[in-house]
Amino acid sequence: MTDHEQQEQSPKAGGVNRRAALTALGGAGLGAAGVVALGRAAAGASTTRTPGGPSPACVLVPELTEGPYYLDYELFRRDITERKEGVPVILRATVVNAATCAPIPKAALDIWHCDALGEYSGYTAMGVGGANGGGPGGPPPTGTPTAPPPGSPPPGGGGGHAEPTDKLTFLRGVQLTDRHGVVEFRTLYPGWYIGRAIHIHAKVHIGGKVVGRKYTGGHVAHTGQFFFDENVTERIGELQPYAINTTRRTKLEEDGIYQSGGSAGLLTLRPLRKGPITHGLLATIVVGVNPDATP
Repeated sequence: MTDHEQQEQSPKAGGVNRRAALTALGGAGLGAAGVVALGRAAAGASTTRTPGGPSPACVLVPELTEGPYYLDYELFRRDITERKEGVPVILRATVVNAATCAPIPKAALDIWHCDALGEYSGYTAMGVGGANGGGPGGPPPTGTPTAPPPGSPPPGGGGGHAEPTDKLTFLRGVQLTDRHGVVEFRTLYPGWYIGRAIHIHAKVHIGGKVVGRKYTGGHVAHTGQFFFDENVTERIGELQPYAINTTRRTKLEEDGIYQSGGSAGLLTLRPLRKGPITHGLLATIVVGVNPDATP
């Protein structure tokens, strides 16, 4: 069991209704009607319409593990792809005060995730998912793992911070929310690795500022993860370069982190324009936080 496969996982939460309004995907296309739409407001919860984003729900999103591959480079940039290949994704998040539903301007959303082959910048020498499991930077996959050995720690990557092996920075970045609490990144659909469903890591920083091209100061009010609908992921997994990865993909229902509160981080996905899914997706989410919270 690698360091990446050792993480803190909470017991499974009770059943969560994750049904999405998803029409059949024809070929590799996601038509305008093929929208993954999830209601996030609890029954009777008050909401307020935020221009440029979905209706915020007055719900405090659960804290989830940071994982071992956070690097506080605090790179202030909208486009974090660095010419990496994959299906384009515009990630649009609305950060709100969970107690009042008011948008939080000038909050910093800090995100990081693996590339289409499951590698994290800063850890490419460790292979897919930082686990030396294959792909560039590691030996070729030699099989299709189905589960960790009996008695092993839960898989997925969270057992303390790992020291970086390189100075690469792809798929990491920070942006400030506007006056409506909205922030946007240009990224790509992440790949996968042993033990974790496809996800994007996120932190919300409050009270800092941008100096040059770096975000500095403030405090972390939230650490969480964003997740992707399984129906869409199945279509993405058939495309290149994702299809190169022969590691068995962990589904949402198999991921202990998702089951312990991650459903609040399930992204709403829509096509960027008509045509094949390769044209890209718009991923939106509301992140309800306590701006006064600290780690």
